[in-house]
Amino acid sequence: MGMKEGLIGRKRGMTQVFGEDGNRIPVTVVEAGPCTVVSVRTGATDGYDALQLGFESEPKRTRVTKPMAGHYRKAGLTTPMRVLREVRLGKTEAVQAYQVGQQLTVDLFSPGELVDVVGETKGKGFQGGVKRHGWSGGDATHGSMFHRAPGSIGASSDPSRVWPGHHLPGRMGGDRRTILNLPVVRVIPEQNLILLRGAIPGAKGGLVLVRKSVKQTKAQRQKAKEGK
Repeated sequence: MGMKEGLIGRKRGMTQVFGEDGNRIPVTVVEAGPCTVVSVRTGATDGYDALQLGFESEPKRTRVTKPMAGHYRKAGLTTPMRVLREVRLGKTEAVQAYQVGQQLTVDLFSPGELVDVVGETKGKGFQGGVKRHGWSGGDATHGSMFHRAPGSIGASSDPSRVWPGHHLPGRMGGDRRTILNLPVVRVIPEQNLILLRGAIPGAKGGLVLVRKSVKQTKAQRQKAKEGK
C-alpha cells in the first residue's frame, strides 16, 4: 500500500498551459502548503495512522482557544495554525518517518502522477427543483400556467404521503466533494503551486485537500504519465 500523503491548500483559479505536443491543457492552480506536522497519530496510541497538518499561521491569539493553544505548545509551535486537517496513512505506513514540526511542501508531488482533491462546492442558497435537480419544467409558451413549479409529489389515495428522499427545492451547494485521479501537470516549488488538469470543487480562495490518489487503474496511471 503506497503512501497517501497530502497537503492543505487554496484554489487560486483556472488557466491553461501547453503540453510538449502543443495541445492546450486546462488546469486549476492550487497553492498547496507549506504544511506543518502538528501531531502524529499512531495505531498504538490513537487506533489509526495519520498526520495532523496545519496550514497558514494565525496571528490573532484571540481566535485560538486555550485548549488549542496548549495543543500547539505541546507540539513546540510558537505560532498557532489557522487550518487543521488530518491525512490518513495506511496501516503499514512508517509514521515514525514524520516528526512534529516537520514542513511538507509541494515537493511531495511530481508531474504525471494522479491525485485526489477534496473541497467544498460553491454555496448557491435556496434553489428550486429545476436548478437544484435538473427538472425539465412545464411548457414555456403563453397560457401554460405551469413553468417551473414542482407539480405533483405523490399520489393521493395511496400511499397518501411523500416518499422519504423525494427531490424538492432547498439549499444547494456547500457540500463536501472529492474529485478522483486528476493528473498533476506541473509543480512550481518556489511559489508553492501545483497545476492540476481539469476543474476542482469550490470558489477561488477556497480550502482544498490535495492527496495522493487512493483509487487508480494501470490505464489511468499510464494516461497521466503521457499527459493526456
